[in-house]
Amino acid sequence: MIGQIEPIIQDSTAVEYHVIDGDTVAIPVIQLREIVLNGKGKPYDKDARIRYLILKRKTLKVYPYAKLAAERLVALNERLATLEKKSDKKAYAKIIQRYIEDEFSSELKKLTRTEGQILVKLIHRQTGKTTFELIKELRSGWRAFWFNNTARLFDISLKKEFDPETVSEDFYIEDILQKAFRSGQLVPQEPAFPIDFLKIKEKWADLYYSKN
Repeated sequence: MIGQIEPIIQDSTAVEYHVIDGDTVAIPVIQLREIVLNGKGKPYDKDARIRYLILKRKTLKVYPYAKLAAERLVALNERLATLEKKSDKKAYAKIIQRYIEDEFSSELKKLTRTEGQILVKLIHRQTGKTTFELIKELRSGWRAFWFNNTARLFDISLKKEFDPETVSEDFYIEDILQKAFRSGQLVPQEPAFPIDFLKIKEKWADLYYSKN
């Protein structure tokens, strides 16, 4: 649901506050004029631009958590490879599990539903595994089942994968990440699986140029 509050003057610049699904975004009015970009003949979609900016804010917020999760997983697997006894591996996995939970729990509780779902997607991007699969590895299958169904109460699926080639939101998330990597806003980390962004961008060309 999209709402709009009357523009105000802020540091001599007119600003419109837009409310979308409970999120408020301030946009300079001049930035949202009806224009045509990139010679594609596509009109500038004001509401789509606002949704993109909200997605950008959420993506930049949760990406560091996904990056950290991937780093912890790599460290865990490297350490487990050096252990021979099954009991030692199980004990070490429990230590890492508690460490990750302590490290993440307080921050993750602050995430909104949509931020949580984006995080689940980015964890898959960085680890190659869904959050459900990671929980299943560190805990029992029953615990993973419980976690997934609890998450669904908040409309979050822990089995969600990152698929920028066929899911438009995932394409935009990848676009946001690539721009943030180039600008130095985020520290890049290679995804767990190949992502040919230029090829994917070409596929989504009409959608991309109508909103950027």
